[in-house]
Amino acid sequence: MDIETLRSRHPDHWMRATAIRALTLDAVAAANSGHSGMPMGMADVATVLFANHLKFDASAPRWPDRDRFILSAGHGSMLLYSLMYLTGYPDMTLDQIKAFRQWGSITAGHPEYGHASGVETTTGPLGQGISNAVGFAIAEESLRARWGAKVQDHYTYVMAGDGCLMEGISQEAIGLAGKLRLSRLIVLWDNNGITIDGKVSLSDVTDQQARFAASGWDVFACDGHDPEDIDRALTAAKASPGPAFVACTTHIAFGHAAQDTSKGHGALTDKTQLQAAKDAYGWPGGPFEVPADVKAWWEAIGSRGAAARADWEARLAALPGGKQTEFARIFAGEAPAKLTSTIRAVKKLAVEEMPKLATRAASEKVLAAINPVCTETIGGSADLTGSNNTKTADLGVFTPEDRSGRYVYYGIREHGMAAAMNGMALHGGVRPYGGTFMCFTDYARPAMRLSALMQIPVVYVMTHDSIGLGEDGPTHQPVEHLAISRATPNTYVIRPADLVETAEAWEIALTTKTTPTVLALSRQNLPAVRKTHTNQNMVAKGGYVLEDAVAKRQVILMATGSEVEIALQARDLLEAEGIGTRVVSMPCWELFEEQDQAYRRKVLPPGAVRVAIEAGIRFGWDRWLFGEGGKREKSGFIGMHGFGASAPADRLYAEFGITAEATVEKAKSLLK
Repeated sequence: MDIETLRSRHPDHWMRATAIRALTLDAVAAANSGHSGMPMGMADVATVLFANHLKFDASAPRWPDRDRFILSAGHGSMLLYSLMYLTGYPDMTLDQIKAFRQWGSITAGHPEYGHASGVETTTGPLGQGISNAVGFAIAEESLRARWGAKVQDHYTYVMAGDGCLMEGISQEAIGLAGKLRLSRLIVLWDNNGITIDGKVSLSDVTDQQARFAASGWDVFACDGHDPEDIDRALTAAKASPGPAFVACTTHIAFGHAAQDTSKGHGALTDKTQLQAAKDAYGWPGGPFEVPADVKAWWEAIGSRGAAARADWEARLAALPGGKQTEFARIFAGEAPAKLTSTIRAVKKLAVEEMPKLATRAASEKVLAAINPVCTETIGGSADLTGSNNTKTADLGVFTPEDRSGRYVYYGIREHGMAAAMNGMALHGGVRPYGGTFMCFTDYARPAMRLSALMQIPVVYVMTHDSIGLGEDGPTHQPVEHLAISRATPNTYVIRPADLVETAEAWEIALTTKTTPTVLALSRQNLPAVRKTHTNQNMVAKGGYVLEDAVAKRQVILMATGSEVEIALQARDLLEAEGIGTRVVSMPCWELFEEQDQAYRRKVLPPGAVRVAIEAGIRFGWDRWLFGEGGKREKSGFIGMHGFGASAPADRLYAEFGITAEATVEKAKSLLK
């Protein structure tokens, strides 16, 4: 439908949708930066969605039973910001619109979770938003099964473009959603046929509607500028039994000189062309001006959901007091009161029994204790359940037939799993964790980075964490992955040495509210190293003295995970020669760095030789070797200096020199 027809047939709708276009043009021009075309093309779809379908209350952006609206094509952020301003979100003022993309504003170049209250997830890296949405929909289904439709009953809507659908993660996401029959998930595709390089046909021949249908979705199509056709398609999509895909045929940069061109994707800042577009729209206002009647209509849409929210609050208030408290707890992200005592019981029994366990198996033991207590957990694995040890007997499986199950079989979809877990954490009310091999953090990296950026407590259970996995060889042996994970800001990377440390690691992972956790767990069995029980969570210190010197202290050995055993063996050999040796377990560098200087100096005092032992590359260890009071000439590293090889684990450790004997030799050489 062209502009002239739209203006004549649907004059009220036209002016309301054009408010989005006009604000977008003005904000991008003021910033001299941004992406104008997508908001201009999808303004009609957004107007119909918000006016006729979306359940929300602008005055209560975090209402737990609101519909979720995710702008997967995050470069079109002015669409979302315009909608938030027009509908009356308290924090989205006109001054914020004018400050688009400027320092200190909440109107970032791409939507960022935690900046503006109406932003459900950080998008911009294409494909992430549509994949997050699968997690949102899983969380909604799970919570509806647990709490009933009177408490959780809403949709997740996603706007996605060609870029989102070309990214490989999108197939992981839509395949999972189709298999799980997530009927409350609706994707609105901005089918404008344009990418930055030119027409989509330059690089792609995919029939997207056939692709989604083949992946188990219900498929619909509409003229993305005809409000009646849009409404028809949305109504049908909501009634469909599976996830719904709506192909909305649109014109990028609708009504501008750059319409239907790659130039229309970016910043349209030419003043003459901008005014010509507004003239074609029949838009009466100057820069950042919205006619009073149009703004009033939008604000009425923003406040319309207040009645539904009040009804929901009444239904929640009718629940027994204990259930109300529990609901508030899980949406606040608080750990259950019994978690601490549960962890302590696991630790106490571990010290009594001193089991020799792989830390992946230790993790399973901890999960078996805490999953019945933390009933908000949703576990899963990327087709490695038996190897990651992520499924406990009480969970049940989340399926189309049984939404009460708390375990998701993600298939071989590491990236899609990580992004879906981000969506679950963002939805609220659930605590997701998921497993794969440590080496395959490479496949999940973009979503893991967004966990950290958004400050959400997703737990990544990464097993087979070193050359200790053995015969599978260097393709599967992570050597650089600890360093990569540690290099990511706001991420706890915890590599426990035994069952006690693993239990403490899980306590940290399930009590933090703003930091994702990477649990690096061994394939091979490890001896117990914590021999006395304490209620204190020592892993929460990041590093601590595990065994101190008997003779005069001359050497400090630092190690993580499976190499703590080697450090202890080396200590015994050095002490036998009269060389006093302290062993420091350093399961989490980030938490150790958070301790005050006095504590760090107590654990790592100056003067002694320092040797770090870890079956990964050295990168990052120098901070602890010759920083923090250490000296370069009195420090050494026992670990990997390249990739691994295919052989049994014991042979690999010997061949790569990660042994107690090599550690002793290194320490003694530094004492000379």
